[in-house]
Amino acid sequence: MTALSILVVEDEAIIGMLLSEVLADMGHKVCAVVESEDDAVEAAAVHLPDVLIVDAGLAAGGGVAAVDRILACRFVPHVFTTGNALKVRLQRPDAVILEKPFHEAELAEAIGFAMLRTPESPR
Repeated sequence: MTALSILVVEDEAIIGMLLSEVLADMGHKVCAVVESEDDAVEAAAVHLPDVLIVDAGLAAGGGVAAVDRILACRFVPHVFTTGNALKVRLQRPDAVILEKPFHEAELAEAIGFAMLRTPESPR
């Protein structure tokens, strides 16, 4: 897989740090790690990432809402991470969802699926 610029949206600092390390080990560049909906929207506008890895359940705002706001400006492939995939699936039936905890191979596969999406694809 080609190296991608990835924005990580995760409100658990240790998970964000570990996820960044895994993505870097996979050959990707993590352009930013942010913890809130508002910070995600701002970072996406500043860094113009190739893909978003977004915790669906943020303490400050919501991951799904952050993606909606980002997509209103431009399409960015995205993967939702969550401990409750059913809850996210009910909100976004066609979303790429990665249930926590997950392995590196599952992360790579989810990123690959997200990169196949187009602006016309379901969110």
